[in-house]
Amino acid sequence: MVKEVAKTPVIVKLTPNITDITVTAEAAVQGGADAISMINTINSLAGVDIHSWNTVPNVDGLGTHGGYCGPAVKPIALHMLGDCARNSQVNVPISGIGGISDWQSTVEFMLMGATNVQVCTAAMHHGFRIVEDMIDGLSAYLDEKGLASVNELIGQSVHSYSDWGNVNLNHQVVAKINTDVCINCNKCHISCEDTAHQCIDRLEDENGAPYLKVDEEECVGCNLCSIVCPVDGAIDMVSKSNGLPPMSWNDRQTALTTTKPSHS
Repeated sequence: MVKEVAKTPVIVKLTPNITDITVTAEAAVQGGADAISMINTINSLAGVDIHSWNTVPNVDGLGTHGGYCGPAVKPIALHMLGDCARNSQVNVPISGIGGISDWQSTVEFMLMGATNVQVCTAAMHHGFRIVEDMIDGLSAYLDEKGLASVNELIGQSVHSYSDWGNVNLNHQVVAKINTDVCINCNKCHISCEDTAHQCIDRLEDENGAPYLKVDEEECVGCNLCSIVCPVDGAIDMVSKSNGLPPMSWNDRQTALTTTKPSHS
């Protein structure tokens, strides 16, 4: 109905508060949208005041949900952007929104299929001058990569984003602790011991100095240790050759189906 009377291009902004954003994206395209933008804010409740028992925020003692935005929603936005960018039915430009606060995040959104980006929360925090910083950083990045235009970035990472059932289950990575950088805070050992696979051992060298070592036979590459580590470069996740051929979940299910004995 809007497109029947609109004299300017129509960009449909999509909500993330839905099970599958590609459904509304396809509907917008079918309705004649010239482009789509994503994501809008995420329904949320900021908190509850444990002293007054009122929700935060509240208006005269009564609260409701609001729209969550900023850097915390960036992973969600990238996920939904990728889903739409790899959907052949969503064949219109996509404007990326959600936690974009620097030139690096701009590059990420464009690599995942955004033809441009929008900035709101970051401008609220830092003023419009942040856009100038983003432009300068992006220009320097393009020069470093030898690219003539941001158009050469658009969608370049979409091909590597797939459904989980296509991921190679036989690919193995293990954690490697760099003892010359490690400060022996033991956060990795605690997190692995208490909530993961108990594969980080606390040892002592010949001089009695403590150090941490990963049992590679037990490590499943969950990455938890490197996430909790407070020191850059102290833990690396490295590939380990195991001699196994690539095998995805979908491949395994297909193999099970084709080898299933007949009961007819």
